[in-house]
Amino acid sequence: MEGQPMTAPTNKSTKDWLSAKEIADLKLSSLAKTVSGIIRYASREGWNDDPARCRDRKGRGGGLEYHVSLLPTLARLDYEKRFMVVGEVEPTRLQPDLPTPETDRARRSQEARLAILVAYDRFGGGLNLRETGRTSVFVDSYNMGHLKVDDWVRAEVPKLSRRTLARWRAAREKCVGLGIDHSQARKGTGLLDAANDGRVKTYVLGLIAYQPHIKAERVRTLVQAEFGDTLTDHKGKARPVPPVRTFQHTIRGWKAAESVVLTQLSNPDFYRSTMAPAGVGVLRHIKGPNVLWMIDASPLDAMDTSGSRATVYACIDIGTRRTQIAISRTPRASAVALLIRKAILAWGVPEKIKTDNGSDFVADDTKRLFDALGIEMELSDAYSPAQKGHVERVIRTFQHNFSELLPGYIGHSVTDRKRLEDRKNFAERLGLPTAELFGVTLSMSDIQGLADRWIDAFYEHQPHSALGGKTPAQAAAEANVAVRTVDPRALDVLLMPVAEGGGTRTVTKLGVRVGGFYYQTMAALPGDRVFVRLDPNDLGLVYLFDADTRAFIEPAVCPERAGVDPAKFMAMVKRKRAELLAERGKDIRDEVKRITSGPALIELYLGEKEKERAAEADNVVQLPTRSIDYTTPDIAAALSAATGERHEAPAETPLEAPGAPAEVVAFKPKVPVAKPAGNGRPAFQNDQEMAAWLLENPQQMTERDRLHMAERLDAWTFREMLPAFGVSADALAALIKDKKTQGTTGQ
Repeated sequence: MEGQPMTAPTNKSTKDWLSAKEIADLKLSSLAKTVSGIIRYASREGWNDDPARCRDRKGRGGGLEYHVSLLPTLARLDYEKRFMVVGEVEPTRLQPDLPTPETDRARRSQEARLAILVAYDRFGGGLNLRETGRTSVFVDSYNMGHLKVDDWVRAEVPKLSRRTLARWRAAREKCVGLGIDHSQARKGTGLLDAANDGRVKTYVLGLIAYQPHIKAERVRTLVQAEFGDTLTDHKGKARPVPPVRTFQHTIRGWKAAESVVLTQLSNPDFYRSTMAPAGVGVLRHIKGPNVLWMIDASPLDAMDTSGSRATVYACIDIGTRRTQIAISRTPRASAVALLIRKAILAWGVPEKIKTDNGSDFVADDTKRLFDALGIEMELSDAYSPAQKGHVERVIRTFQHNFSELLPGYIGHSVTDRKRLEDRKNFAERLGLPTAELFGVTLSMSDIQGLADRWIDAFYEHQPHSALGGKTPAQAAAEANVAVRTVDPRALDVLLMPVAEGGGTRTVTKLGVRVGGFYYQTMAALPGDRVFVRLDPNDLGLVYLFDADTRAFIEPAVCPERAGVDPAKFMAMVKRKRAELLAERGKDIRDEVKRITSGPALIELYLGEKEKERAAEADNVVQLPTRSIDYTTPDIAAALSAATGERHEAPAETPLEAPGAPAEVVAFKPKVPVAKPAGNGRPAFQNDQEMAAWLLENPQQMTERDRLHMAERLDAWTFREMLPAFGVSADALAALIKDKKTQGTTGQ
């Protein structure tokens, strides 16, 4: 059975559709050599009736065209041999799942093998051939030169075997690489590369990472000390430790191949600055101001008049590249707060601020400030300065363009730091002040003023490549974005330090305790939880806020620290507290008076409950409760004493099942007329009907009926319902006993 038209890419030299004249001109095996003969053959074989493989010919003359898959087997093979060219179709485009070879030689080898596989897939496709026959014909045609093969394919694969072709096909199905580079196949099999299952190589690389400048001779000696005088190669054979020259050559190659890993281990700073991945333009989507800020800190590369180095805090607006600098004596959360205050007053409130995990940046005060201002905090990963490279670059620019001009400049590198230490030691030996020796004339506040002038006069007006050549000042001026501003007075309150322990306190009768002192409040009552902020300019004053809503309550004063008379101040507090409570409790007192002048609360409560019970009773039908008179000798004696009449205690008799209720006894059901079954017995609706019928027809009772009725008589409910059907339990019991004595008839 011949297949459908192929879907593989068409070869340049092969046509998939042929007219009768073209087929005749080819003079293919097993086909007629004339046009009329081809037309008759096509009509006889039904080619014209196959709409998928027969179509109208376009162009002058018209007629029909036939797909090559209609050709008989021999003719098709003859056609493929003549016109198929192995290597003409680009094979790599047909196999996207195969791994990419590592070398050019392996890549070319894979492409040649794929070209052969593509040609094989096309060869004889749709013919009535077994796979083994198709493979044999293809391999023989390839080896004998009957197939046209491109020179580059023939150079890579001069000869082909059926087994090799099958192996390549299986590898392609499993998406295994087909390319091979024999030089690379031997790579890594050298003695030092594979010695002792690779442990020698790992050991040597460890030595190099620990001591980057260690000599090959020392490495060889240490390898002998660690592994002995012989090493095991990749085949498991013991071989002597190679000479120093081999170690030199091998170590040189390892250093080149593992340069990144060795640099990361031996010189992490150099690796981060030159080799670690660094995204370029990852924040290019941020165009507007105040979308993202970055902040960071670094020691200033200069000394002030105190003889120490201050800390530089920098903030950069990513969208406009504007910058703010704050100089602080030591790294602390308050310095971060002052930097944020300075930037917010200049630019407005940002949406997000990114920083690292420094203690001053992740302090509770810093987080509290960000939360109060509605700013999202984003932390970079630990030891990952590249994640905030923008602010790192700003600090570097500041250090190299500003700090170098300061009188107390000390340099940027470790070498400069060492020179500074030597000069300080020398100054101490001479008994000279360090600041005087270095000519330091600027205080920290002087440096802060100069830094602000440097930003306003220089940095803000420097063209920036990330801004398309614009300056930060131009980018900010052209941004058509509303700026979220904050009143400086509110900002100052938010920057106030909070009381120790997180700032939360519970008001007591003594007031609010902060730092061992009690601050008096009139608006906050005992038991209230408040959040306390300290006035940095007045030790006797704190500001109270609601601990849950952060709503402002009032200032609280400590008379001792505020310098006022405690007695007079407490008298005023008590008077104001009384007025406050009187005002807040007025409505409550009026309500208490109204409640006490009305009905008792128990009357109101019970009346409401009785209404509820009455409403429930309307929706519930109360069934009669069965009851029996119960008495004991003591009960009888007590009843005699209460009534003056003598009451005898009942004799002790075993408890019997209670009788049927009067309603049940009085109920006379209308017994329906039972319809006779196929055997002449009625179809009973219940066991009571069956009992009544058996008493009327005792001769019809079978052994099964007797056993069933005897079992049912043991049930109290069955016995109680028998009278309602006109059946006597005693009569039924007698009948069952009589039948047992006489014997029963079988069913």
